[in-house]
Parts: sequence; structure tokens; C-alpha cells
Amino acid sequence: MGTVGLSFGSPTSGAGFNVSSTVAAIIGNLQNVETPWKTQLTALQGQDTAILNLGTLLSSLSNDMSSLTDFQGIMAQKTGSSSDTNVLQLTSASSSAVAGTHSVVVTSLAQTSSGYLAPIANAAATLSGSISFQVGSGTVHTITLNSTDNTLAGLAAAINNSGAGVNASVLSDSLGSRLSLVSGTSGANGNLTITSNSIVGNPNKALSYTGTAGTDTTASSGTLTSVTNAADTLSIQLGSGTAQTVVIGAAPSTPAANTIYTGAGVNTLAGIVTAINTAGIGVTASVATNSDGSSSLSLVSGTLGTAGTLTAVSTISDTGTALSYSSTVAGKDAQLTVDGVNLTSASNTVSNLIPGLTFQLLAPSPTQTGGSQEQVQVVIANDNAGVESTINQFVTDYNSLISAVNAQQGLDSSGNAEPLFGSPTLSLLQRQLLGGLNTQNPNGNLDSISTNTGTTLSGSLTIQVGSGATKTVVLGAAPSSPAANTIYTGAGVDSLSGIASAINAANIGVTASVVTSGTQSTLSFLSGTAGPAGVLAVNSSIVATSGTLLGYSGAAGSTMQVSSGSLASIPNFNDALSGSVSIQVGTGAAQTVTLNSSDNSLPGLANAINTANIGVTASVVTNQDGSSSLALISQTPGSAGSLTVTSSILDTANTTSKTLQYSNSSDVSTLANLGITVSQQDNGSLSFNVATLDSALNADFGGVVGFFQNANGWGQGFNTLLTNSGSTSSTGILKLAQNSDSNIEATLNANVSKEESIISIQQKSLTAELNSANQIMQSLPSQLLGVNELYAAITGYNQNTNG
Repeated sequence: MGTVGLSFGSPTSGAGFNVSSTVAAIIGNLQNVETPWKTQLTALQGQDTAILNLGTLLSSLSNDMSSLTDFQGIMAQKTGSSSDTNVLQLTSASSSAVAGTHSVVVTSLAQTSSGYLAPIANAAATLSGSISFQVGSGTVHTITLNSTDNTLAGLAAAINNSGAGVNASVLSDSLGSRLSLVSGTSGANGNLTITSNSIVGNPNKALSYTGTAGTDTTASSGTLTSVTNAADTLSIQLGSGTAQTVVIGAAPSTPAANTIYTGAGVNTLAGIVTAINTAGIGVTASVATNSDGSSSLSLVSGTLGTAGTLTAVSTISDTGTALSYSSTVAGKDAQLTVDGVNLTSASNTVSNLIPGLTFQLLAPSPTQTGGSQEQVQVVIANDNAGVESTINQFVTDYNSLISAVNAQQGLDSSGNAEPLFGSPTLSLLQRQLLGGLNTQNPNGNLDSISTNTGTTLSGSLTIQVGSGATKTVVLGAAPSSPAANTIYTGAGVDSLSGIASAINAANIGVTASVVTSGTQSTLSFLSGTAGPAGVLAVNSSIVATSGTLLGYSGAAGSTMQVSSGSLASIPNFNDALSGSVSIQVGTGAAQTVTLNSSDNSLPGLANAINTANIGVTASVVTNQDGSSSLALISQTPGSAGSLTVTSSILDTANTTSKTLQYSNSSDVSTLANLGITVSQQDNGSLSFNVATLDSALNADFGGVVGFFQNANGWGQGFNTLLTNSGSTSSTGILKLAQNSDSNIEATLNANVSKEESIISIQQKSLTAELNSANQIMQSLPSQLLGVNELYAAITGYNQNTNG
């Protein structure tokens, strides 16, 4: 740290010194302590930016891999074509569609049932009655008109809102308006049937009365407007007599006075005539036929003169006739042949007659020379172009990432080291990426086995590479006369690793390895020959025999009870056991009890635990079903005595067995088989040969899919690697680097904040002290003058001798 001096000039001049600049110089000196912290913070912020950029690039690469490993992704997409798009047009293909060519002959298209009611002149005319209809063999639906839907539009709305599966609409042209009905179900099962129809087109026209008064020589007479049917009432009064009402319909139990009823169901002019004439009211009624063919009700008074003048008031109206229904199209299924099989479809949109494929029928296949119908060729193909585009994007994004990683290992344009220069994060990320790229894809694997159940293996398996000789792998020692093409694992070898060692030592063009994940291990096979020529055919009859693992279940201790629990029950308490059990009481040290030949049963294990004196009491308990369990009880009450038990005890007398089957992963073993190679001269970037990939897709599309998507395939492994390297995983390389930087930045920011607080306090103190000192220096001349005067007064020194 540098020093700060004060320039007083002449101390007795009274000029003092500059407090502000002096304090600033001292504070600046103190702030030098923060400089390395702030420098480090700037460097860390640069690292954060670089890590964030790498994370973004890694995320893009991970998205590319997700497209390739997704079972519904680009690998599942299909392309298709039709040889005659006038007959059949492809709509879509799902992931279940299989590449291939199909022949389709369309004999006839599907039809949807439809029809219409007879037209009426006025679309707004009032209707009455009801209509019942049925779709196929479904429920009969009845729509009865009321005051809110008694027009064509209202009837259409009522049908559409009924949920009956019929679409109704009003069609109008020069002939009038009509109700159109179309079945909501195409094909024969959607045939529309009108089971009853009493819809009547009612012009709502009252039958008005027109007549003449009686004279001395003529009788009063008149007619109602011409009609076809009639409804409601007619009131007839002769002169000043009592009015008689004619009602259309049956008489009630108590008929009204002066009322004539035509009778039940009688609603015609002829019926009205009969009722009037029978009533004897002095009026003769008759039906008159008009020149246009319509009919009128004629009334003639039986009394001459004005006394016989007829007064008729009519509310009778014309009810019209039922609107007949005409069926225009009958429902019909489409008829077609797919690959020689006669099929039907209720709709012209056909789904899954060819698995996973949806296509539209547009017309019947045309008839060719000779009378046969044209066969439309439907071709379903894998989306090679889409896969190639996605893999090309993967290569591009990988190269962007590895380029960014490599750039961080050098200098920027100003010659300064990049933020992550020398960081272990870079080298670790680079090693993981290159290691993942160079990982060979296993061609297949056996079913996994547990690593903690003491599993032993027996039996044999056969391996064939391509069309080569079949090799047999036998667990056990070779006999005195070994069989041809047979590999023996050796006496007592009953493990996956033993099988792997025997296969690898035999040099049969296959590499075997044991892959362990968690508590499961599997034997993985990798062909030494790429492509279809190196496809592995493995048949396994390896039998895995495992003991029963006796897991522990129990309760923690509480104020009400001590901690206790038990191992899983076994059929016989004398079963031979193996393994060990770890027991921890509260927060104490875990104690391990391992079985040996003298205590390899439940009683022996209980005795071993009790003898170990670890604060736990063990006993053998007989259960209600006759099985036995090992009970453990803590000797310490409360939570301090809670038991934590980890058991690897196996019941070797109570075993389970299963045959380890082989699952093929892929015939593609490396990225190079797909045209993707790592350039050693260009710092690990990738090059891509699309022709090689196209060849692989055409020769073995399923193998390419398996390479990316099978459980033990390269794609799934690399995808997991990318996820675990980025910032989304809590243990990812970039996430750990971010966390480390964040922790350091938090400490540095805290140091800077604390130092700033201290400096602020010192600045205030220094300013006050130096201001005080400055005031003293500025007052020195006057103080010196006073001293001088006092000295002169006392001594007479410097006084004028003449005065």
C-alpha cells in the first residue's frame, strides 16, 4: 500500500491544506484492497457469460438428440404417395405405419343418406305436426312443432339441437323452400329413415265469410274462402236470433249451450256441412266446388228477408296437407380391395385398413382395357430426408459447441486469455463429448440380473455373426473331448463377468462386457463387423438363479414406543442364509453383522446380533402362516434409538430362477456407419457424409432406429450424457461450474460490501479530523502574533528604543 503525505507549505503561513483532496487520496489508497476482488469478479462474470453460451449450444444439441431418440419423433415419420391421386389421396401416416407398397382398387365410394320434405311457397309460413326419424338401427327421434319452432328454420334448428345425428337445413329456389335432411353418419349404418311425418304446411289463412243480406224475394247466403281442410270454429247467427257456434271436434262431457260439434276427428268441409244441416238451425250448408278445383263452404238462410240475414264469424283456417319426404341418396359403404382383400368403409376417409395410414377415396378406380379396374399403388416410405436433415443439424450444432469449447482454450482478438482458459470445466466437457461420440453401440444384451441377490448362472447360449459359424458358450469346465465351435467358461464360473471373459478370449468377432446400473447388471454384446454383415443372432438358455433378499421394514422410535421392525419372512427358520446386515441405532456408528457357517440361519443370525451387543435385541418370530421372521427391537427409547437397517441377507434355500433372454439393440455399431466421423485434425469437429447415411437408411432403417432409440443404444446414452453435462441437471458439468462461480461471487461481493462500509466510516472520521487539524493550522499565524506581542510586552524585545 502506498503512503499519503501532507503538503503544509510554510506551517506558519495560515494557508492550511486541502482536506478534500487529502481525504480522497487516503480513501483511494484504502480502496486498493478491493481491486483484486473486483478484478476476480469481472473474470467470473466473463466465465458466467461463456458458460451460459456453452449451455445454450449444449441445449440445442440436446434438442437434436431428443428428436432422434423420441419414439414419436422424426424416426417415426413416414412419407407416402398414390399412383392415381384422382382415385385415392393420402392424408396422413402415424408412427405405426410400416414402409411398403400396397395395391388398392376402389369399387365404389361411400354415400351419406339424405332427403327432403316437399317445398312450400313461403319459407316463413307456419307449420304444424311432428316428424319422426331414425339413423340406421338407432333410436327413433320425434320432433313435435310448437309455437317457437313452427317454421322451416325452427324445425331445422330443433332437429340439429336434438343430438339425433341428423343435419337439417333449409334450401330455397324458384320452386319454393324445403327442409333438407342429411345423416350425420356416412355409409349403410347411417341410412336415414322417416318413420312418421305429419308436418303440415299451414298458410295460416282464416276462412273468411262473404255473403249477401236477405230480401223479401231472396234468402241470405254466402261462402267461406276455399280450403282443403279446416280447424277451429264458425259462429252462425240468423237475423237477430241466437248465435250458434260450430266447433270442429268432439263434444265435451258437458256440451256448451248453442254449440254444434262436428265430432271427433271431423275437420273437413263435408263434416262441417253435415253438422250444420243436422243441427236444424235454419241454415242449409253445402260444399261448393270452385273452378280452380278448390272447395268452399256455402251457407243459405232458410228465412227470407232481413229477418233471415246470415251473420257468420269464422276462425276456421286452412290446415293444408302433410309435406311428403323424398329420399335422394341412400346410405352406402365404400367398397374397396386392399392387397387382394375385399374390405368396406363407412366413410370415404379411410383409416387403418392399411395400418397407421389414413387416405381419402375420391372416385372409383377407372375401368381398364379388358374390363378390370385400375390398381392404385400406395407407397409408404420412411422419411429418409427428414432423418438426414435432423442428423445434419445435429452435426452442425455439435460443431458449433465444440468450436466454442476450443475457442475458450485460446486468446481473444486482443491477445488476452478467454474467460475459461485453463478451466477444468472445458477439458472435462470435451472429454465427455468425445468419449460419448466414440462409444460403440451394443448390438444387444441379455436380460438384467440383480447385483445384490447372490445370483448364479447356468446353461448356455449361441452366437452367430452374420452368416458365419454358430458358436456355443457353455458355463462350466470343458470335457475331455470338447465339442466343436464351443466355448467353455471354466469350472465354477457362474457369473456374467465369467461369460464375458470367455467370449472375449475366444476371438469370435464379438466383444462382451458387463454393464451395471444401480443394482442391475446385464451382459452386452458388440459385433466387430459393422452393418447387416455383422448382425448378431444370439439365442440364450442361460438360467439365473437368485436367492430371496430379506429386506427390512420397521418403525422409528417415538416418545410412545421404541423403534422396532423385522426382516422379510422365510418359509423355514432353518433355511441356509448368506450375506450381512448393517444396523445403526440413532446417530451412532453402523454395525455390520456378517453370517458365517456357524450362524447361517435365522436363529444363528439372531444370536450373532445379540452377542455383538450393539444395543439391539434380535429374536425369531413365528408368523400366523407358519413362516418365520427376524424381529429387531431397539434397546434405546425415543428417536435416539431409531433403527436404520440395511439388509443383504439372502435365503439361499428359497430361490427364484429365470431364463435370460437376448434383446437385439441395433446392427449399427458406431457413428461412422452413419457417415459421421470425428476429425482429429480439426480439434474434434464432426464431418458428415449424407450418402453413407442414406445407404444405411435404405439398407437397415430399423438398425438406425435401434442405434438411437433402443434402451441400451448409443442415442439414449449420448442423450443422457448431454442432459447430465448441461445446466439443467444439478450434477451437470456446466451447472457445477455455475454454482462454483456463484458461490465465489457471493463471497467476493460480501467482502467488497463489507470493505465499502469500513471505508465509508473511515472517510467520515478522516474528514472530521483533518478539518479540525486544518482549522488549527489556519489559526497559527494569529496565535503566533499574540505570543510575539506577549513576549515583547514582557521583555521589551523589539520595542522602539526611541519611544
